[in-house]
Amino acid sequence: MFSLKSCLLSSIIALTLATTTVAPAGAQMAVYDPSNYAQNVLQAARALQQVNNQIKSLSNEATMLIGMAKNLQSLDLNTLGRLNGDLAAITDLMKQAKGIAFTLQSTQAAFKAQYPAAYAAATSSGLVNEATTRWQASMDAFEQTLLVQAKVNESLSTDAATLSDLVTASQGSEGGLQAQQAANQLQALNIKQQMQIATLLSAQYRAEALDLARKAQAEAAARALTKAFIGSGSAYTPH
Repeated sequence: MFSLKSCLLSSIIALTLATTTVAPAGAQMAVYDPSNYAQNVLQAARALQQVNNQIKSLSNEATMLIGMAKNLQSLDLNTLGRLNGDLAAITDLMKQAKGIAFTLQSTQAAFKAQYPAAYAAATSSGLVNEATTRWQASMDAFEQTLLVQAKVNESLSTDAATLSDLVTASQGSEGGLQAQQAANQLQALNIKQQMQIATLLSAQYRAEALDLARKAQAEAAARALTKAFIGSGSAYTPH
C-alpha cells in the first residue's frame, strides 16, 4: 500500500515537472501553466483514491475468505469410535442370552417348550425336570441383566470423558462447521445413553417376565401333579 502511494507521489512530481516547459537553450525562459498543473494534480489525487478503494476492497475480501475458511474447518475430534465400542459390547451381551434368546422365533419356540399350556400325563420326575429348566432360565436372565447393568455403569466413566472433550471442543470451535460437528457428537452421546437404558430395561423386563411365567407355570404343574396323585378322587370302590 505504501509503495503504491510512493509511486503515485512520484507520478505527481513528474506531472508537476511536465507542466513546466523549458525554452530552447538560446532563450533560457521557463513557461508555467497553472491550469494544466492543477488538472494534473487533481487526476493524480483521483487515481490515488481509486487505489485506496481497491486496497480496502481486497482487504475486505481477504477477511471474508479467512472467515469462510474458519467456518469450513473440520473439528479435530471424533468420538464415534468410543460410542460404537460401548454399544457393540452391550449388543454382544444381549446376544449371549441363555434359555430364551432375544429373537421372535427363538422366543416362541423356547416358551412353547418350557411353558406348556397343559399337562396331558404329568409325572413327578418330568415336572421336576421342567421346573428346573425354567428356574435355570430365570436365573440366566437375571444374571444377564446384572451383566448389562455392569457394562452400562462402566461406560459412564467413558461417557464423562467424552462429554468433557466435546464441551471443550465446542467452546473452542473457531467456525460454524466445528460447532455443528461438536453439537452432532453431543447429540450422538445422548442417543447412545438412551439406547443403553433401553437395552438394560429390555433385559430387566425379560428377566421379570420369565420369573413371573416360571411361578405361574409352577402353580399349573402343582395342580397337574396333585391331580395325577389323587387320580379319580376315590380311594375305595365298594363291590
